[in-house]
Amino acid sequence: MPRDASVKAAFQPGLFLLKTSSITSLKEISPSLRNTPKYKQIAASLQHVGLIEPLVVFPASQDQYWLLDGNVRLDILKRKGTEVVKCLLATDDEAYTFNKRVNALPAIAEHYMILKAINNGVSEEAIACALNVDIVQIRKKRSLLDGICPEAVKSLNDKRTTPKTLSILKRMKPVRQVEAAELMIASNTYSSRFARALLAVTKPEFLVEPKARKTRALSATQSAVMEEESQDLVKNLKAAEQSYGTDMLNLTVSCRFVERLLKNSEIHRFLNKNHPELLSETEKLLAEIAAGRNRIRMPLSDEPQRNRDKSKEKEE
Repeated sequence: MPRDASVKAAFQPGLFLLKTSSITSLKEISPSLRNTPKYKQIAASLQHVGLIEPLVVFPASQDQYWLLDGNVRLDILKRKGTEVVKCLLATDDEAYTFNKRVNALPAIAEHYMILKAINNGVSEEAIACALNVDIVQIRKKRSLLDGICPEAVKSLNDKRTTPKTLSILKRMKPVRQVEAAELMIASNTYSSRFARALLAVTKPEFLVEPKARKTRALSATQSAVMEEESQDLVKNLKAAEQSYGTDMLNLTVSCRFVERLLKNSEIHRFLNKNHPELLSETEKLLAEIAAGRNRIRMPLSDEPQRNRDKSKEKEE
């Protein structure tokens, strides 16, 4: 197959200064959206930091452009009275791929960004103003990892942990922090509720302040049983993770083979006559596995992601 050496560029090279009055937004910014925290945060960032990501436009006619990406930014700039703005000129009027998916910033990554800004001479007050948050929040994020060992930080570096989860880890000693991080990764759960459950089953010798833990809900026997079960759960999850790919491949191939066998009328008739219960259970099992594959391909419970996508579309 011949190789196409030419690849069409998605944008024209360089940035262009365009009049805001010549750019037409394809989406209307509602008054309710202007009152949202996200809108106010973008407005504060534009005021104190300036425009970092240029607008993306497509030439509609002479000196007129359609806005493909940056509806909120353009609305804020126009309301501020800005006359010119930096833009990227797209070579196609397709806006589907621009910022279509929202990438959530992990709490640890946000902590490092704030530290880097402070080390570069940016004051905490300036960061708080740029993000439109209280300076107390900036100070909390600055000291987010104080008391957490480097090994646990490395394990959770790119995970979607929350500040509350990390604050709970600080109540454990380094060895237990690493174990808790491994358990979170193995179960793919990083919520503060799960962290509190791990804290509840942690032995007193692995706590920073053993007397500070509330043990009213669990007796010593219950705590020991839960700790043992949590350790077994980690081992089982790791073992399942190692063999998951191979097991799924074998299961898929086996199911396809059995489905083809059951499509044979003679085999189906024989099983229905001599082993009806076996045939019924096999068909139910195949139907459940097929339904599971469909749920994996099109998750029905992915409401947070869909809500983030919808909120992003409203903002932009």
